[in-house]
Amino acid sequence: MTIEIIKAGPDDAGSVAELIGTAFADLPPTEWLVPVEEDRARVLSANFRIVVDLAVAHGEVHMTADRVAAAVWLPRTGPLPEPEDYDERLAAACGRWTDRFRTLDTLFEQNHPEEPHHHLAFLATRSDKRSQGIGSSLLSYYHAYLDQHGVPAYLEASDPRSRDLYLRHGYELLGEPFTLPSGAAFWPMWRPAKAGGAGN
Repeated sequence: MTIEIIKAGPDDAGSVAELIGTAFADLPPTEWLVPVEEDRARVLSANFRIVVDLAVAHGEVHMTADRVAAAVWLPRTGPLPEPEDYDERLAAACGRWTDRFRTLDTLFEQNHPEEPHHHLAFLATRSDKRSQGIGSSLLSYYHAYLDQHGVPAYLEASDPRSRDLYLRHGYELLGEPFTLPSGAAFWPMWRPAKAGGAGN
């Protein structure tokens, strides 16, 4: 099966955020972030849109041509602007759950490595298209660029299934998992730069 991968632009940001929000709605961390199930996908999509917009402007967002999967990358090899009007957008997106998302932000900041890298903020595949190699194709597509330039990658895996996928793609566990107040875990993972790359 050939998987065509395209670069997302500003007009795609809303659909990419909705895809990720829907795909992540059944994960333990997001069940804590938005306890009300009927609100979860909507709130997640609105929150994730902030990061997707930032990545469209300053990073890379890739999706399959049929729009069933997407990967959102942020370069952390130099200064990265903060999302514009972040506090206001966060409150508008998350409403009564805003403090929980702030807790998540703090947790991510405390555990983020300082070494220059590219950050895989999201990798999501529509539920009915999982286990078909689509996520692996998106990873391999961008890893080829990172390897060419000698740049490492970092991510936070939000469940054991995705953790194991990343392990198969050359990521290593970066210390112990860190957890939300509910006990839902994130596994920090690091993919070393390929030897011989050109560097950023």
